[in-house]
Amino acid sequence: MNRLLPEQLAAGVQDLPSLPAVVMELLSSIEQDDIDISVLAKKVSYDQALTAKTLRLANSSSFGLQVKVTTIQQAITFLGFQATRNLITAAAITGCFPSGRCAGFHDKSFWRHSIATAVCARALARRMRFNQDIAFTAGLLHDIGKLVLVTGHPDAYAQVVAWRAQHGGDWLEAERAVLGIDHVDAGVALADHWNFSDTMRHAIACHHAPDMHGAGFLAAIVHVANAIVHALDLAGEDEELVPRVSSLAWDAMGLNEEAYLHLFRETEVQFGEMSTILMA
Repeated sequence: MNRLLPEQLAAGVQDLPSLPAVVMELLSSIEQDDIDISVLAKKVSYDQALTAKTLRLANSSSFGLQVKVTTIQQAITFLGFQATRNLITAAAITGCFPSGRCAGFHDKSFWRHSIATAVCARALARRMRFNQDIAFTAGLLHDIGKLVLVTGHPDAYAQVVAWRAQHGGDWLEAERAVLGIDHVDAGVALADHWNFSDTMRHAIACHHAPDMHGAGFLAAIVHVANAIVHALDLAGEDEELVPRVSSLAWDAMGLNEEAYLHLFRETEVQFGEMSTILMA
């Protein structure tokens, strides 16, 4: 077994590839609205690949714009600051981690699941009258701890993959059996390192345990979105397991069967287009 000590986890987080400075700024200020938008647009425009990906997202049918936006400033004008911040963050994060380093770990499946959870969380949040943009980012980042472990400790995580293949069960169980910690612990360590807001940190920490005291409503949204996406099998994993769903979180959504069917369809349609752009 490859038990990871807290200091090893911390070192793994320190060694992660760094995000563009402007994205770090956006992640640490996700609940602030008083950022100078013109300065932000200028900073993002220096990164041509990031700008191109963000604009492709902004012009996708998911956002229903009647005009084609060609600059970050226009995207902010037509979509709003928070939605554009979301897209910049998604475009940067999906491209910043190296792939293919861990035997048996499917990076594409990971990102397909994360993007689908982001799309579903956004759609759920809209129905809940909760901030859609924060829900999208929380959905995108909920399992980011897996990438911390895969990137920082690829050989050890390959043993997690092998353990799960042999014993079945979920990722949390396999991670704890082999490493002594899990992707939630690693996700919280990354949230601290990247200066996420408390709201975002709680959502990552509690997305498997939304009934925990102080978990917050965002954790419940991500928890339900995560389960729906597993049930829809959008990641295309061979061993897709639908996690146990908290009845408290499910009931808190207050949706009837017809509303859920609409949500499933919306998630599938928007996921298709967004994943094509983000994983290009």
